[in-house]
Amino acid sequence: MNYDLILRSHRTLTPDGERPADVGIRDGVIAAVAGFQALSGDDIIDLGECALLPGLVDTHVHVNEPGRTQWEGFDSATRAAAAGGVTTIVDMPLNSVPPTVDVQALHVKRAAAVEQCFVDVGFWGGAVPGNAKQLPALHSQGVFGFKAFLIDSGVPEFPPLDPAGLEEALGTVDAVFVLHAEDPSLVTEAHGEHFADFVASRPPRAERRAVAAAIEAARRTGARVHILHLAAADALPLIAAARREGVRITAETCPHYLTLDASQVPDGATQYKCCPPIRDKSHQDALWQALADGVIDCVVSDHSPCPPELKAGDFGTAWGGIASVQLGLPLVWTAAAKRGHSLADVVRWMAGNTADLVDLPRKGRIAEGADADLVAFDPDAEFTVDATRLLHRHHVSPYDGLPLRGVVRDTWLRGRLAGVEPIGRLLRPGGGA
Repeated sequence: MNYDLILRSHRTLTPDGERPADVGIRDGVIAAVAGFQALSGDDIIDLGECALLPGLVDTHVHVNEPGRTQWEGFDSATRAAAAGGVTTIVDMPLNSVPPTVDVQALHVKRAAAVEQCFVDVGFWGGAVPGNAKQLPALHSQGVFGFKAFLIDSGVPEFPPLDPAGLEEALGTVDAVFVLHAEDPSLVTEAHGEHFADFVASRPPRAERRAVAAAIEAARRTGARVHILHLAAADALPLIAAARREGVRITAETCPHYLTLDASQVPDGATQYKCCPPIRDKSHQDALWQALADGVIDCVVSDHSPCPPELKAGDFGTAWGGIASVQLGLPLVWTAAAKRGHSLADVVRWMAGNTADLVDLPRKGRIAEGADADLVAFDPDAEFTVDATRLLHRHHVSPYDGLPLRGVVRDTWLRGRLAGVEPIGRLLRPGGGA
């Protein structure tokens, strides 16, 4: 059998675990996964002890184009993704103008992305007050589901849903609803340079109460909900119990909650600001345990960049968001390895489960018939983050100067080196363009 390319590694991460294997690629698809040195061909890359992973699927990325392209754009965001071993991103519907809350706005978004993307890109739709009747049409046009805020989003064109609005939206279409879950009645206005005061302004019980409301709405409607960027341990027992009852709920967390804790954040260091906030180590430990137990399904970046001037000021005025699409894999691997987790665990959380969340069966796995989206990852190599060398638009990062373990050597998108040309496709659920 002829192959366009064969990738060979002693550490190939398949759905059955890590093993020596050859991966044969033909026409952009994985045509064979065989024993080590079992395949032959003219173009073979032997990675040796460098691990071969499936391309990561990051389902929580704010690209911000069009409308706020000075914050981030498809070109820069997808270059950074490819450099970080991410071969598919799903773009959030807000921070761009117009937000993706109707079919016309989706067309505008797609037109902005065409021929700019270095990885594959899908789109979330938005659920906001007054657009419930738009959701079925948006879904039929190829969004992967719907993002909603239960608290102020930070941008006026994407207002939050109240409990009645959430329940109305959940009843309109059988799609996954991804929720920013904080209860506004328990959040106070932040101000000042003390990080502890900012954390106190968005307490864990605000996440817990909002998650409880989301679970109750999902229980009543039978809808499928996904809790975004979970930071508070307090909500974990609710999610675990709801899943045991059969409520259709999943959850994610992010590298910043898994690798940073509040004690590490200097006062005035607004590059660490995100919502919900980075909490203390007890919450971080609980998030790791929830990943191990399967209560949390996914780890995603919540890549949310902005110009440096928007990070100026104090914790009340600065924009809340951390840009990390390029660093997620080494961040999570560095921390996971210290806690005794395997590369297979990281791949499950950042590739397989995220692909399943958005119905992309040909992504996030090294298996025959899957897209040949692959990553050469040296898990033992070390480097120090230099924010000026990151490829997203602005070099603002809380990770600047942080030593990490694990280096992405190469990334392939459908068997072609990613990051060289804008060969990414715009995806729909199921994987079609």
